[in-house]
Amino acid sequence: MASDFPTARLHLASAYDHLRGNDHLSTEVRYAIDLLIEAIATKEFVHKSAEILPFKQRTRP
Repeated sequence: MASDFPTARLHLASAYDHLRGNDHLSTEVRYAIDLLIEAIATKEFVHKSAEILPFKQRTRP
């Protein structure tokens, strides 16, 4: 079964928005959620290596 990363990010963003308090715990949890969102996005949007095609070399007269 494949993970549904977009939905996971959506739920984490919702949880982040619900933690509006200025207390120490809310601040730490928001920071942790932010790290999770960033980690998911980083792994989700990793660019795969591509084959590089060489251009034809111009010959000078």
